[in-house]
Amino acid sequence: MNIFLESFSNSITVKNKCIETGFESLESIGASIVSSLSNGGTLFLCGNGGSAADAQHLSAELLVRLRPHINRRSLPAISLALDTSTITACANDYSFEDLFSRNLEALGRAGDCLLAISTSGNSENIIRVLKTAKKIGVGAYSFLGGNGGECLKESEISFLVPSSITSLVQEVHITAGHALMEFVENELCDL
Repeated sequence: MNIFLESFSNSITVKNKCIETGFESLESIGASIVSSLSNGGTLFLCGNGGSAADAQHLSAELLVRLRPHINRRSLPAISLALDTSTITACANDYSFEDLFSRNLEALGRAGDCLLAISTSGNSENIIRVLKTAKKIGVGAYSFLGGNGGECLKESEISFLVPSSITSLVQEVHITAGHALMEFVENELCDL
């Protein structure tokens, strides 16, 4: 099979499986984020590698704007993987596994939300930040792949992609992320 046809076909197959499973978890995560932001909360996002890029991307969708024809107020969203000085200092002085949990511990407040993104669900820094979120009263939500790994146990609500192929999981995560940000925008901005 042609590599391009195979890639597109595999992506469609995984997305169709998501459609069959339904979107109750995304609706629940969306409602929780809307409630938090409506009450003065902040949405924190984090992930590693491609998931860090997705966290930054989705944060920008709320901070700036998502859809070009909609001008609205900026919504509070922060990626926990933006600052190279903090990342390298934490990795050097403590450990990379503590990066997100230390940042959330400093910046998060009860009533805020965390969206942790992990394709495997087994990244130690993601497991730790989900535990920290629950400890300080921050809603602990996740986008995961495969069987959800250890993160599934630490998340209040998870959107689980039925694949263990990293690229496919990431493709669905960004599709789900865009839909989630549209949901939040629609609920908060009188469109």
